[in-house]
Amino acid sequence: MSQSLDRALTLMEELATGAKTLDELSAVIEVHKSTTLRLLRTLESHRFVRRDGVHHYRLGTALFDLANRALEERDVRRAAEPALRDLNARLGYTVHLASYEGGEVIYIDKYDSTHPMRMYSRIGRRAPLHCTAVAKVLLSDLPEARRREVADTIDYVPLTANTITTPAAYLAELDRVRDRGYAVDNAEHEDFIHCVAVPIRGSRGEVVAAVSMSVPKVMLDFDGLLGHLPDLLATARTASVECGWSPRD
Repeated sequence: MSQSLDRALTLMEELATGAKTLDELSAVIEVHKSTTLRLLRTLESHRFVRRDGVHHYRLGTALFDLANRALEERDVRRAAEPALRDLNARLGYTVHLASYEGGEVIYIDKYDSTHPMRMYSRIGRRAPLHCTAVAKVLLSDLPEARRREVADTIDYVPLTANTITTPAAYLAELDRVRDRGYAVDNAEHEDFIHCVAVPIRGSRGEVVAAVSMSVPKVMLDFDGLLGHLPDLLATARTASVECGWSPRD
């Protein structure tokens, strides 16, 4: 570990115990105040440290934001696991769990189909924003201005004849998802598979993840897939409760 990085981490550990002065922090890392001040200014520019008045420093908001985001992603996967595993065991279809992070939708968990035909998706893989049900669910929860901003940056590659190919059509689809509470991928990503997804909510009612069920068309037609929507909604409700959501929300 570099000396500067070691010192910066030591400063943040010291600030975790409360506000400190420049003199106190310099004494902890045993360097001149000018060196300590340079480190603090760098940390402050990234919001890991903030000045409290003229003489004191405290931990900044970036550290709490990173910690909360890391915990939420880890906790939703663990909290949702029993409900998702049960759905997979009962119906036998592929179940995915996905989250939205840094402008990307990522599969954070997967339960393989128990049927002979399986999907070759994997945990950690990015889901295309314009043609997957999980992405539609997650992006539909964004504020309107942010939805429009994201829609304008998507490269609308037509993967099948059903793929959405314009920002206007995509935004209209996100509006439909918000209204009805679920999203579909009607052979938009791969022409032989369709999918339905619903949100998992956290303690503040926010969408923390999306859970989906994917089925090859030769095994189940689109109406048959939507016939399992109540099962998927019940699964998401159970997972949401485990994530801190209240049915009264």
